[in-house]
Amino acid sequence: MLRILMWRMLMLHRAALALLMLATMASAVAQTASDYPNRTIRIVVPFPPGGPADLIARFVGQKMSEDFGQPVVIENRAGGNTAPAAQAVARAAPDGYTLFTPMDTTMVMNPLVMSSLPYDPLKDFSLISLLTKNMSLIVVRGSDGPKSINELIAKAKANPGKLNMGAGTITSRLGALLFAKEAGFDAQLVPFKGSAEISQALLSGTVDFALDSTGTALPLIRGGQYRVLAKYSTRPLPQLPDLPSVNDAAGLPDLAESSTWIGLTGPAGMPAGIVEKLTRKVASIYADPVMADRLEKAGISPVASSPAEFDAFIRSESERWAKVFKDNSHLKLAD
Repeated sequence: MLRILMWRMLMLHRAALALLMLATMASAVAQTASDYPNRTIRIVVPFPPGGPADLIARFVGQKMSEDFGQPVVIENRAGGNTAPAAQAVARAAPDGYTLFTPMDTTMVMNPLVMSSLPYDPLKDFSLISLLTKNMSLIVVRGSDGPKSINELIAKAKANPGKLNMGAGTITSRLGALLFAKEAGFDAQLVPFKGSAEISQALLSGTVDFALDSTGTALPLIRGGQYRVLAKYSTRPLPQLPDLPSVNDAAGLPDLAESSTWIGLTGPAGMPAGIVEKLTRKVASIYADPVMADRLEKAGISPVASSPAEFDAFIRSESERWAKVFKDNSHLKLAD
């Protein structure tokens, strides 16, 4: 009887200790979130300066810095289809001071095209929020490019294999190849690391047309350097309300949307309180009419989400693009 009583007392003691530890941990997490941030935040962008991921990171980072009263620095780590930057962030301390702006390439496309990926998109990151859903535009030189999408297609068909088409992300490259396939012409895909390289190549004549994002293309369209022929989406584009979709303009109803998106994440294991604080901060930044107007004028469509919504979106996109790859396995995406 005494042994049973002593055993029960021991179990109660252990349970009390466990509850105390849980309460201490919860208090520590809450304290961490309340004190966050108290030093510089680093946002890793897996592309060179000037592209859509860089632009949105700088917009959001600047506002975070103003609101939090702490520096927010942008670190550009381009190359390797965003995998090296993703791997570096996945290995960073999950304290909220290293953040990351992954794209569709990072979270959806790389697992479909890379045999040995140095990170797991659904296990190695703490999802915070979507930031934007960009739209790809089919653009040519403003000085001597075709006047319409059908004129471009006719030129490509008249010169089989001789036109060069530029694209950056894997999504954009696949979009360019699908456009050529559905339109019935042969052209050479020229891959680039980012929008700055695409612009230079198109304007110098290295490529004849390109898929570029609204964020980087709009200023060049307004300045006359680019002529935009179509949007690679059926979604509205407020900055160019009369611009037709490539589906409608070229009569290609089976052409899937080829647009990119950008999110905000950190390393896996970030305290829930810090994740929540950052999620709410993104939502509050986008709720500011001045910031929303700045983003729209820059060609960036702001989209915020909860971590759960972000997770569901990634899984849905993965399923959608896996089917596209399966149906077009013969297409070669140059590295």
